[in-house]
Amino acid sequence: MNRLARRIAGATALTLTPALLAVCRRDTPRNEDTTYAHVMSFDSTRMRLAGTKDTVPLHVELAVKPEQKSMGLMERRRLADDAGMLFVYDSTQPPDAGFWMYRTRIPLDIAFADSTGVIRSIRNMVPCPTEVAQGCPSYTPDVRYQYALEVNAGYFARRGIVVGNTLLLNDLPPPGTRKP
Repeated sequence: MNRLARRIAGATALTLTPALLAVCRRDTPRNEDTTYAHVMSFDSTRMRLAGTKDTVPLHVELAVKPEQKSMGLMERRRLADDAGMLFVYDSTQPPDAGFWMYRTRIPLDIAFADSTGVIRSIRNMVPCPTEVAQGCPSYTPDVRYQYALEVNAGYFARRGIVVGNTLLLNDLPPPGTRKP
């Protein structure tokens, strides 16, 4: 490539880069890492957790479709302190239907709740460093559940959320009425 062509290519790249960054930033939800913001989109909503002493607001992305549930929070490098992901199932899941941390880069807590939103189990999950999915442990709830809520590690403990507390799901459509 001659000198003039290289200068034109360099000037074009410098001109386009800010525009591309602005487009990416504009569409990025507040709790997503910008690197993976466009891999998959999730609807989001505000919800509340009713603890023993207080009600805690939380901004959650909704994993409803099978591909959203498979992707979850994979490859995220950060998650806002008041954010999480709510996995919503149309039917009750068995006690051995666990979650894993394959390609998940941040430590998480997960609360498993029944169809009424009552938390029946909470687990702490650590990132899985292996490059092979089969090398990652599964975190099973050991209870039946219909909702699973992932948040930053330590979130539940810092806010006094324990087994028996409730996910207030008033803003969500009832199970079985969501689009697949």
